[in-house]
Amino acid sequence: MPTLKILKSRKGLPALLMAASLLTAPAAVANAAGDEVLQPALSLEGNFLSAYVAGSARDTEAATVFFRQAIQEDPRNQELLERAFVAFLANGSMPDAIRAAERLSGQDGSNNLAQFALSVRAIKNQKYADARTRLSKSIRGRQADLTATLLSAWTHAGSKDGKQALATVDRLKNERAFDQFREYHAALIADVTGNPAEAEKRFKAAYEGERNTLQVVDAYGRFLAKRGRKDEALKVYKAFDEVAPRHPIVRTAMKTLEEGKPLMPLVTNAQEGAAELLYGLGVVGNTQGDELTAIIYLRLGLDLKPDHALALVTLGDVYERLKQYDKANAIFARIPKDSPVRTSADISIGHNFELMGQSEDAIAHLEKLMKENPDDVDVVMALGNVQRSRKKFAEAAETYDKAIKLIGQPERGHWILFFYRGTSYERAKQWDKAEADLKKAMELAPEGLTAARAQVMNYLAYSWVDQNMNIDEAFKMLTKAVELAPRDGMIIDSLGWAYYRMGRYEDAVRELEKAVELKPGDATINDHLGDAYWRIGRKLEAKFQWDHAKNSDPEHEELVKILKKIDNGLEEEPKPTAAENVPAPQPEAPKQNGG
Repeated sequence: MPTLKILKSRKGLPALLMAASLLTAPAAVANAAGDEVLQPALSLEGNFLSAYVAGSARDTEAATVFFRQAIQEDPRNQELLERAFVAFLANGSMPDAIRAAERLSGQDGSNNLAQFALSVRAIKNQKYADARTRLSKSIRGRQADLTATLLSAWTHAGSKDGKQALATVDRLKNERAFDQFREYHAALIADVTGNPAEAEKRFKAAYEGERNTLQVVDAYGRFLAKRGRKDEALKVYKAFDEVAPRHPIVRTAMKTLEEGKPLMPLVTNAQEGAAELLYGLGVVGNTQGDELTAIIYLRLGLDLKPDHALALVTLGDVYERLKQYDKANAIFARIPKDSPVRTSADISIGHNFELMGQSEDAIAHLEKLMKENPDDVDVVMALGNVQRSRKKFAEAAETYDKAIKLIGQPERGHWILFFYRGTSYERAKQWDKAEADLKKAMELAPEGLTAARAQVMNYLAYSWVDQNMNIDEAFKMLTKAVELAPRDGMIIDSLGWAYYRMGRYEDAVRELEKAVELKPGDATINDHLGDAYWRIGRKLEAKFQWDHAKNSDPEHEELVKILKKIDNGLEEEPKPTAAENVPAPQPEAPKQNGG
């Protein structure tokens, strides 16, 4: 599927659509509730152009409106039908998508995606033989083989043929890249078809292969609990909690087990198993940045299991990344109220209101959520995050303080609270409190969360450097942070700034140039590089960097300083800050081609 330019909203549609609008008049009108509703254009050309551009913007709702009308006007146009089919699938308009798939299949039996969608619909309707037939004609390729093979296995499970289902899964044995998918779904299939010994063997293999995958951990824990092995199930969940603390699904499962209540299996039938597969493939697409493929897999999975909470969360995440925050919120609102991840989704809804510029809605939503969940630390933290994003740092620190008081004895997963409160204190000019919180955050952040530890080290060490404090310790901390996050421009900037403070300007330039390359639009990094250039006599380049910093939206206080430097340059060279035991920079390893 092609990668197309993503636009932020319908208001940003390019000139092509605007020209089409003038000729053929697609329009937006208000409904009774005052919401904007798209109306189709008055001509085939206008609808096609409008649908094409909306599809390019990943605005699947608009594309669906225009394609639906275009098909009515030109029902025999196969290219139009194929484009419309993809838009319907991506929008979750399943009746439209299935009708289009049936027509495409009738016109061209080799249309892979149409056959695939129809196979999923057949699984939903428990027509397993029909599903297998269509899967044999569906998409080709290495990942397609994974998808079709595992879906076929689930059709055999639906037909109560567990032996054939497992034999089908094992066709993938020669593909080591598919090991986790293979063993995980083999385990689920064996469990659903009443083969607990095989299920346990496969669950163990999947778990040993990837202990940090939530769905594997949750399914295995539920399987052990169903077999009456509560302690083993708790051990599996607690091991995950050590690595990724406080995940609501894991914490809810542990609480349920500790209270002696039953845990239902993650998958109980073939439809749910197929939905689980499609969810997993959607996660892969999302991770790889292939939004359209991810959306289609997730929509098909949700057609099989509409309340699949993690599929809804992932789909909402995709729309957030596309900056379609209203659509993300509509998806999050579909998550069942009793799901462990519902509160997290409600927090995301409030955050998205803030990103859409609906600040009052964001506050009202989060305050309502706090009234409903007065002891929920994550909800209180979310309100602090909104305050912090508005630069109300003193208020944010107070809100984080409330959250920290709720937690009692801090656990590793609470590092983020101390980090956020510390950064708020620092911005509110309360350094002593900030320093204590940042040190506490570093103490709590798990060793396995390297990016988190790097961020905390960076903030604390940079603050020291900026105040000419603890330079030795700061330098060591920044060197370690760069090792943990070698592609983080902000952290490399901090290391460069430490060199600058020590008067090692050539070293500072080297690091700051790396930082600018990684994060070219950051005002602070460009400002720092300008300072370093000036100190080594590259004054024209220094003014260029300061000018770039000026145009990169710096805070007002920094903008005043930057403008002064552009006019007058830097004052007399400061006395370097002494630092003991700071190693001389090592020469970089030669880059390989393409490095």
